[in-house]
Amino acid sequence: MNILVLSHEYPPVGGGGGQVVADVSRQLALRGHSLHVITAHFGDLPEFEKQGNLVIERIPSFRTQSFRAGFTTMACFILQSIRHGLRAIRLFQPELIHAHFAVPAGFAALCLSRLTHRPYIITAHGGDVPGGAPQKTDRWFRFVLPFTKTVWRNASAVMSVSQQTRRFAQKHYPVDIKVIPNGIDLQTFQPGRFQPEKPARILFVGRFSPEKNAIAVPHILAKLNDLNWECVMLGDGLQMEEVKRAIADFEMEERFHLKGWVTPAEVQQCMQNSDILLMPSLLDSMPVTGLHGLAMGLALVVSDIGSCADFITSEGNGFLVSPDDLDGFTAALRKLIMNKPLLASARSASRRHARNFDLRSAIDSYEATIAQVIKGK
Repeated sequence: MNILVLSHEYPPVGGGGGQVVADVSRQLALRGHSLHVITAHFGDLPEFEKQGNLVIERIPSFRTQSFRAGFTTMACFILQSIRHGLRAIRLFQPELIHAHFAVPAGFAALCLSRLTHRPYIITAHGGDVPGGAPQKTDRWFRFVLPFTKTVWRNASAVMSVSQQTRRFAQKHYPVDIKVIPNGIDLQTFQPGRFQPEKPARILFVGRFSPEKNAIAVPHILAKLNDLNWECVMLGDGLQMEEVKRAIADFEMEERFHLKGWVTPAEVQQCMQNSDILLMPSLLDSMPVTGLHGLAMGLALVVSDIGSCADFITSEGNGFLVSPDDLDGFTAALRKLIMNKPLLASARSASRRHARNFDLRSAIDSYEATIAQVIKGK
C-alpha cells in the first residue's frame, strides 16, 4: 500500500505524539508498505530524508520552537501541506492519506481528499481534541470547532490513542472512533543496569507546560532533601524559568540537571541511566513517555489521569497518585528511594508489564484499518 502521512510533528520536532507518528510510519514501512511523510521543517533538519520504504519531507511552516507549535505555525502547516501534498500525490500516487492530529493535519487531509478523491483517515492524539489540552487549545477551539466537524465527519476512519481521547472527541463529533493504544518497540528499548550503590536517579521528560506540571517536580523533591537522589529534567517550555527559580529557592542546584529539549536517542540514553520516572501531569491521554519508561524498566510514579492507570501493574512497578497531591508523590518516591529491593523489584515489574504494550499489536490494527478503507474507497 502507498500511504501519504501528514503530521506537523515528527522527531526530533514535537513531543510524544510525534514519536507515535514515527513509530507507526517506520513499522508500516518495515512491513513493506511505502510511506511519504509530510511534516514541519525546523532548524537545520534535511528537507528530504529516505529510510527504506519511508520518505520524510519537511516543509516550511515558520516553526520557531521544536517543542511547541503556535496557531500561526499550524495555519502555515495546513497551507504548505496542501501545496506539497498535491505534488506528492501526483508523484507518489498514494492510495490513502493518514492525518495524525485532527488539527492541523486533518484540515489538510480533507482538502487534499476533495481535490484528488483519495480517502483519508485520522488519528487523534489528545491535544487535537476539544478538552484534551485545555491550557493550550481551548481558546483555539472556540474559533475552529465548527470547521473541525467537517474534518471528522468526512474521514473514512477515525482512531484515537486512548479511551479518554475518544470520550472527549465524542462529546463534539458523532462518529465511530476506534481506540488503538500507543505501543512500544521492545527490541529498540533496553533497560539499563540497576546500580543500588549510586543515588536514586529520578527522571522527568516532557514539555515544561501547565498540563505536564513540570513546576511540581522541584516542590515534590524539596521534601526529600534527607535522602540520596538526583534528578534529570528533559524538555523545555513556558515553565522553564519558573522551574529554575524553584530549584534555586530550595537550594537544590547540585541535585538537578536541566538538559533542555533533546533528541529521542538522548531521551533513551537518559532513561538507561535512571531508576524512576516521575510524571505529575495534570492532563494527559496515553503518554508515550510512560510507555518508554516501562520498556526501559523504570519504576513509575505517575498521575492517576487518562490511561496512566494502565501503566501500573498489580506486581508493584510503581504508584498512581492524584495529580493535585504533591505529598502523595513525595511519599511514593520516599518508599522507592529508601527501599532498594523494592526499587529493583519495581523496575523489573515495569519491563515485564511492557510486553502488554508491544507495538506490533498497534501496527496490526493500523494495517487492518488502512486495508479496509482502501478496499472500500
